[in-house]
Amino acid sequence: MGEVDPAFIQELEHRPKLSIIEAEGIPSIDLSMLNSPDAVSDPSTLDSLVSEIGNACKNWGFFQVINHGVPLEQRQKLEKASRKFFAQPWEEKVKIRRNEVKVLGYYDTEHTKNVRDWKEVFDFTVQNPTIVPASTHPDDKAVVEWHNQWPDYPHELREACEEYAEELEKLSYKLMELIALSLGLPADRFHGFFKDQTSFIRLNHYSPCPAPDLALGVGRHKDAGALTILAQDDVGGLQVKRKSDGEWICVKPTPDAFIINVGDIIQVWSNETYESVEHRVMVNSERERFSIPFFFNPAHYTIAKPSEELTSEKNPPRYRPYNWGKFLITRKGSNFKKLDAENIQIQHFRISELADHLEGALSVI
Repeated sequence: MGEVDPAFIQELEHRPKLSIIEAEGIPSIDLSMLNSPDAVSDPSTLDSLVSEIGNACKNWGFFQVINHGVPLEQRQKLEKASRKFFAQPWEEKVKIRRNEVKVLGYYDTEHTKNVRDWKEVFDFTVQNPTIVPASTHPDDKAVVEWHNQWPDYPHELREACEEYAEELEKLSYKLMELIALSLGLPADRFHGFFKDQTSFIRLNHYSPCPAPDLALGVGRHKDAGALTILAQDDVGGLQVKRKSDGEWICVKPTPDAFIINVGDIIQVWSNETYESVEHRVMVNSERERFSIPFFFNPAHYTIAKPSEELTSEKNPPRYRPYNWGKFLITRKGSNFKKLDAENIQIQHFRISELADHLEGALSVI
């Protein structure tokens, strides 16, 4: 990645500004009460936490959590192993390169919005194997298994990944309970969707880029799943599109905090009470950056649709149901080839827009 290939260069209107606006007022939510044996002994304290979560989801679409209960040493163990893996020669890393058949492992040519990202990644799923549809065809009921690929070096990477995944899964369920409560739903309302989850974790490495005004580590996008929990190092680079004015703002790293963002599925489940937020990653001309996002995704057979409790005559469903597994593998296909048109998005299922999208891309879901 020593030169800027034209494949990395963003369209003029999407190029990052080097004058950085730092986000102010980002909700920082203390979860310490959830890690206490008598966490719910004081209903008013829980109500306050639920209210904080709801306001953050509604007004920002993302927030930070502190005192979250994930042991710092486990995160540090994974960060150290990740650095060792990415420091290897390219020839070693590509031994576990992913492709359209083996969709997990190492990759360095991913595209977002049809522009190549300035990054290399290593993906693994929380459940191994993970079951997904065999094809995008709506009538094909066959499924396939995704299996994790693990490198020979560093030998501790697999254990670090699996231990970290276990902790992040626990945190995800806690957050989903708080989100459900904030919507006026039972705490466990969404738990059943994750029984055979398709969640995965990505290790990101962004090497120094000679043209940070032209390229992006990850182009603008919204996350398709339910929740994303991000650990980032002290270099920073995450930018979020502020809902109030559409300005790109930088999220300053907070030691041992996680950044949480609402994904598209929560936008659908909540019938747009909450909206997923567009975000991207800037690159640095001098320093490399590492980050670890956890994508909490439901089972492949989940039919994503607005929750019945949140719809009514006055507030009708804003999305037609879609199969999450078919949606997921349709999106995955863009990792391996440049598309002629925009990849599938949840707005294609928005009921007000159905007339324009009943043909073409939607025919595969």
